[in-house]
Amino acid sequence: MNKRMKIRKPPKNIFLGVFYVLAFALALILVLHQNPFADQLSEIRKKISGCILLGALCILVTLWYDKLTVLPIELFQNRKLIKRLSVNDFKKRYAGSAMGIVWAFAQPVVTVTLYWFVFGKMMGGGMVSSPRAGMAQSVKVDLALFLTAGLVPWFFFSEALTNGTTALLEYNYLVKKVLFKISILPIIKIIAAMFMHVFFICILLIMACSFGFYPSIYWIQILYYMACEFILVLSLSYFTSAIVVFFRDLLQIINIGLQVFMWVTPILWNMEDQKFIVDNNLQWFFKLNPMTIIVEGFRNSIYGETWFYEDFYSSTYFWLVVLGLFCFGAVTFKRLKPHFADVL
Repeated sequence: MNKRMKIRKPPKNIFLGVFYVLAFALALILVLHQNPFADQLSEIRKKISGCILLGALCILVTLWYDKLTVLPIELFQNRKLIKRLSVNDFKKRYAGSAMGIVWAFAQPVVTVTLYWFVFGKMMGGGMVSSPRAGMAQSVKVDLALFLTAGLVPWFFFSEALTNGTTALLEYNYLVKKVLFKISILPIIKIIAAMFMHVFFICILLIMACSFGFYPSIYWIQILYYMACEFILVLSLSYFTSAIVVFFRDLLQIINIGLQVFMWVTPILWNMEDQKFIVDNNLQWFFKLNPMTIIVEGFRNSIYGETWFYEDFYSSTYFWLVVLGLFCFGAVTFKRLKPHFADVL
């Protein structure tokens, strides 16, 4: 007899009622929020876009309530198993090599060093001007720190999305087990990637201290941006891991897409550069990229002295997009789940 305490779904009417109240409150905040220093036309566009995204999210949650609540409950019920398998996955990744886990550090370190040498030494871009606490102030940041603060979250995003996509393929023997909850496989791969991410964040913080940016209260929100990125990757992975079972070429498309995606994310270039903004006027386009918010958030936390809620519309937009992606990914995974074992 299974003695595990099962978690029941929250009553649909109560859950949706609370969700609608919160959505209405957020809509009011979006409409009433004012920034006297911003362009008013841009503010109106942000308000309209935010309300449209919020309305679409309400429709998705209403239509897919039953499918959306299954996944979080399964993850919570199997949290101990997820923890154990994540540690095992991380250990076995380098178990067969002579240098072991050293290889996990080698590639990111070499990549950061090469970018710093090319952009910092060969092209003469030693310092970067970054805004601090508003448009009126800025701080000079060494290019090595600027690049590392952008590359650290990108390394995690790239590795976690790739590994999460192949989770069902790698653990195909578990997919075929009738009683195994295969919905935990993508999150296992992402948590395993998170171990290395934590290590590189520690290196980043040590580097920041060496360049004169000492620990401050703003460093706390790095945990917030880590959570943001984790949920973003998890949402994408449920969709990609389900599709790649039937369309194996998706993995190659993702690898190519990540290369393009890296250059439309302000990792190797400064989005606040005045020439970039005035000549091209494309800042709004690049801010549609959720990873832009995370990369800029890491930099603001370390040396920008800016809280995440100070850019209210960007934070709201990010969470609306992530929740929408989670809804889409969870429903796709749920619908294709019965056919995984037949294909694998």
